[in-house]
Amino acid sequence: MRAALVHRPGEAPAVGDRPDAVAAPGRTLVRTTAAPVVPLDVLAASGTSYFGRPATPYVPGVQGVGVVVDSQVHPAGIRVWCATSAGMAPGDGALAELCSVADADVVPLGAVDVGDAALAALGLSAVAAWACLAWRAGLAAGERVAVLGGGGAVGQAGIGAARVLGAGRVVAVCRGDAAAARAREAGADEVLVGVPPAELTDALRDAAGGPVDVVLDPVFGEVAEAACAALGDHGRLVNLGGSAGDTARLSSAALRSRSISVLGHTNNALSPRQRADALLAVADHAAAGRVAVAHRVVPLDDVGRAWGETAAGRAAPRWVVGFAGP
Repeated sequence: MRAALVHRPGEAPAVGDRPDAVAAPGRTLVRTTAAPVVPLDVLAASGTSYFGRPATPYVPGVQGVGVVVDSQVHPAGIRVWCATSAGMAPGDGALAELCSVADADVVPLGAVDVGDAALAALGLSAVAAWACLAWRAGLAAGERVAVLGGGGAVGQAGIGAARVLGAGRVVAVCRGDAAAARAREAGADEVLVGVPPAELTDALRDAAGGPVDVVLDPVFGEVAEAACAALGDHGRLVNLGGSAGDTARLSSAALRSRSISVLGHTNNALSPRQRADALLAVADHAAAGRVAVAHRVVPLDDVGRAWGETAAGRAAPRWVVGFAGP
């Protein structure tokens, strides 16, 4: 089978031949139709992360969409989304024509009417956004939501998720005009572009029409500090990334006086059932046009370019590798 292959940690994968993946007890064989290149793929392949140095060569790709070829659990021919631990544990991932996946990490999509590439672009980013807002923050109808990094995949999915969960107002925070355009397309009521952290607290409160109830935070650092200060009584900030910094200084007086909650989230803490529930919820809303992540589709031969752009911080619009049929 043709596959993307990481030959040396820290380098972009190259397209090559790999022995066909096969089904096995406890594993489902999937023919890949679409697989995104995401920052987690680059991190896992770096050899310098907390995952450790991966054994090479291996096929990257921590998620994908495809069709079941062989399984003892899932009917052949059904359309599925799947997750892998490629780069984080021994084994190959989804950036190949065939992928062997643990049965529990396969999510049948049923009659969900959303394209393979569109669903691949949403994937784990949308799972995280949904879990943070619906479960971790317990977003209630009418609450004001601030989405940091609103032009990224998590941000776009979070804007859509906040709207379908009944948020009264959704404000996105973005660094540049292109990101702002994606946030507006995702459904943000207002977008703050390039506002310095020193001015962001007041800007958020003004744009939200009052104190913010929930902050979706994939960036942390000074931006999260300012957003936390914009929270009102019983406000919640849910962090799921640190692209703007690994540390933030928070006021103890503000936390205590307003009973603010600062919460963390990782998809790794979700059970397979929780992950599937979040993915299917998002997929249903995506089919209705309520949640989406801007993306571009490239053939497998362009995986090196997609990888390089993602590694350089240009992961939006999301790069998705599309595979031709058998």
